[in-house]
Amino acid sequence: MANKLNQEIISAAIEGFEAQKVRIDAQIAELRASLSGSATETESSSAPPKRRTMSASARRRIAAAQRKRWAEAKRLTGGAAPVIKTPRRKLSAAGRKRIIEANRKRWALAKAAKKGGQKRAGGRSAAKRGMTAEKSAASQS
Repeated sequence: MANKLNQEIISAAIEGFEAQKVRIDAQIAELRASLSGSATETESSSAPPKRRTMSASARRRIAAAQRKRWAEAKRLTGGAAPVIKTPRRKLSAAGRKRIIEANRKRWALAKAAKKGGQKRAGGRSAAKRGMTAEKSAASQS
């Protein structure tokens, strides 16, 4: 049994090597022909390969199958988590009034600095210190 198996393996190896030899001989012949320039170039290298087109019905079938696969995958995973929209924050009337007053003051200072050639003083603004417009005007004079 071992002898028969061994002979089968050897004969299969011989057939494989002979097939490789035929391939190698063909490649050697191509290389020699390209060296001598006697053989013309093959048709595949001179002309670009022809592109294969797909019919519209085939594209539709493929798209339908893909949609079916995605639907099945989403069904198994439970789909995407619903997006919870947080309510927008609203600005109170008092907050809006404070912002408007702070902007008016800032622009008044900027215009005065431009007119007088001064730079704006650093530090925290009166609005951030918790002062009202009247208190800040009194503390500056």
